Amino acid sequence: MNQPQLTTTALTALRLVLGFLFAAHGWQKFNEWTIAGTQASFAKMGVPAADVMAPAIAVLELAGGIALFLGILTRVVAGLLVLDMLGALFLVHAPAGIFAANGGYELVLLLAAASFALALTGAGRFSVDRALFARRTSKLAALA
Repeated sequence: MNQPQLTTTALTALRLVLGFLFAAHGWQKFNEWTIAGTQASFAKMGVPAADVMAPAIAVLELAGGIALFLGILTRVVAGLLVLDMLGALFLVHAPAGIFAANGGYELVLLLAAASFALALTGAGRFSVDRALFARRTSKLAALA
């Protein structure tokens, strides 16, 4: 297998898994915890403007996860999700240390890093972004 095929496979796998996980977290905020419960949790954890941030984050994670999964506006969505995870890291998880079992930041740091990678690289070849926006003659089209 040559390098472009490996890169395409890696980006697709990363995008699908990351999109699925973010969509699941957004879905959880709407359906398992409810928006009111998420607002209460955010307020208890010290998240500023919890009444506004909880629904905004729930929408970002659910819609953003679906967008990542499909490869729609990947760089923008991934950039927003980096900010989401950095907020979670610094506002909530950092004081608990590294390990997620203790409420730590290992998961949010990993999600931030994966989102950052997609923000830099884009969705990859098998994506809606590529189908809609890539010019076939552009050298960057191979990376889209």
